[in-house]
Amino acid sequence: MKALSVQQPWAWAIIQAGKDIENRTWRTHYRGWIVIHASAKPQSDWSMPRGVRKPRPSDLVRGVIVGVARLTDVVDTSRSKWFDGPYGWVLERPRKLRRPVLCKGRLGLWTVPPALAAQITRQLGRLTI
Repeated sequence: MKALSVQQPWAWAIIQAGKDIENRTWRTHYRGWIVIHASAKPQSDWSMPRGVRKPRPSDLVRGVIVGVARLTDVVDTSRSKWFDGPYGWVLERPRKLRRPVLCKGRLGLWTVPPALAAQITRQLGRLTI
């Protein structure tokens, strides 16, 4: 099970606000389900695109796995209001965990330890990862 650490508020936006693009400076050939980890360090200066409500402070949990999304493509242009480049990881079908799972994040695309993967799978039920 692959994971991506994302600073808040962007992890929240992927899972709960329709953020369909995660901006990165690098590409990946991986396609499939990825675990969204809210990193311990939040982004300091941010604003939501027009029409997207700001999250409440209590929404911005950190140092936990908050959900999953399906990575379907990596693009260098997009009409999405979330695209800022240089590369956009196209995300679909976000699913929020009922209970965030405490986990230390990592840089890059990383593998979730088996015990945590089992906790995530139990929460998601029939979703195949």
